[in-house]
Amino acid sequence: MPSFLGDEATHYDQRIHRLVPGYDLLQQLTQAQCQAALSEDAEVLVVGVGTGSEILALAKAKPKMRFVVQDISADMLSLAQKSFERAGISDRVQCHCGSVAEIEGNFDAALCLLVLHFVADNGDKADLLSAVRQRLKPSAWLWLADLMKPQTPFELDAQFVVCQQLGLTDIGVKRTRHSFEHEFYPLDRIRLAELLDQTGFGTAQCYFKALGFTGYAIRCQ
Repeated sequence: MPSFLGDEATHYDQRIHRLVPGYDLLQQLTQAQCQAALSEDAEVLVVGVGTGSEILALAKAKPKMRFVVQDISADMLSLAQKSFERAGISDRVQCHCGSVAEIEGNFDAALCLLVLHFVADNGDKADLLSAVRQRLKPSAWLWLADLMKPQTPFELDAQFVVCQQLGLTDIGVKRTRHSFEHEFYPLDRIRLAELLDQTGFGTAQCYFKALGFTGYAIRCQ
């Protein structure tokens, strides 16, 4: 799993907009789902928080909501903390650098956006989902967005066409294609359903789809 240190962390927000079609819409729809489903004072676990962009609008809309945010990259968490301070919400956000398994809590919901495809399906994906589930209340929600396996022979090629339209250079496309094909571990829908059932989650309900990137709302069983 990449560590996103140094320049990788600093330029993450710029790069992610070139890699994920509809990235801003994914964030907007996830926030809307949370606003509709969660109470004013809900406590939310955010897995792989990155620079913290998914929290800012939600924290503004729900001024009593509190967050525990996790990432394995100290550099990414540092950027997130600065964003929280600028937004005036740092007193409502607890940051944890390390694994989800180290976190204590009993949360109303969890967000795991664009994280799982970095984790190998050798038991590590199941371990991560299980760790999240163990920290959620009964009937809590998980919002999961991930890169899924292509559903058509040309879907992956179409993603790179869009990446170039969004400003990714030819060299960037070449590097990203290598990552997509050799460093990421996307699931198909059947395998995702198996992992969710194995780790105590219910059926994944799709709320976002842009080529291979898909967002799901999932309730704990």
